[in-house]
Amino acid sequence: MSSSKTKSKRPLWHPAFWPSWLLVFTLYLLSLVPMTAKQRLGRRLGCFLEGKLKSRARVANTNIATCFPELDDAAREQLVQDNFVACTRGFLESIHAWWRDMSEYCEDAEVHGLEHLREAQARGKGVLLIGGHYSIFDFALPLIACHLKKPGYMYRPNNNPVIDRMIENGRQRHFDIRPFTKRELRPLVSFLKKGGEVWFACDQDFGKKTELFVPFFGTEAGCITSPSYIARVSGASVICVSHLRMPDGRYRVIFSAIQEAFGTDKQSDTEAWSRYIEDTIREQPDQYLWLHKRFKTRPEGAEKVY
Repeated sequence: MSSSKTKSKRPLWHPAFWPSWLLVFTLYLLSLVPMTAKQRLGRRLGCFLEGKLKSRARVANTNIATCFPELDDAAREQLVQDNFVACTRGFLESIHAWWRDMSEYCEDAEVHGLEHLREAQARGKGVLLIGGHYSIFDFALPLIACHLKKPGYMYRPNNNPVIDRMIENGRQRHFDIRPFTKRELRPLVSFLKKGGEVWFACDQDFGKKTELFVPFFGTEAGCITSPSYIARVSGASVICVSHLRMPDGRYRVIFSAIQEAFGTDKQSDTEAWSRYIEDTIREQPDQYLWLHKRFKTRPEGAEKVY
């Protein structure tokens, strides 16, 4: 039996997981810190991590140089630092969402395009909300779910069961939101057919699961076509959604118009949601997860980016 299988069958209170439980307790205590202090800490910690996480800083620098070739070295380096700060703040905001009351933020968030969501809901066939990996991470879930009638989301389970428990418990405490793993497409489709609304961020590089390539800031990026399949077999309306922390510290959610005919052509579908994410990034370029190797998988014959 492999060590990974042995570890997966250990009870959560096994001594091997005690360091993980200590981390969970530490993050819980950190969640009690006021949000204003979290934001200040996020700036300091983000600047510190940029200097320590050299490999991730190089990934962010390469991504930004690829997507914004017009930036000079100084501007690009500043954007890398801003991105570390934004993502660190996003992590601190996420732990706030896992343990603290989010009603104030749901009420205060600026929301655009709600009429599109209401139209999609009125059609009665569920709504697939295609999002991206913007910096506020899990903090965004309740900001979106508070406008949904039957919310759900797609996720990848964490390899550490204690950390996975922490994250999923934190997410599911809001609005009875239902989780679906990538292996649960059939129940997800059934959920949509019954009027469910599922948030799905599909904008990362999935390696060997890449099905096609579309331009992302002018460079071919590998994508999956699961959204097209889900929309086609469920009949759900498809809406793109963005969620950002604005420069004034407030939060903004935008629901796009319904993507009509989504599910009939995988290439055009993928280009549509990728273009929406690109347009959102151009507005607030520090707010995207540039730390991820978005261009790791390359078309045959193309040069490597990293």
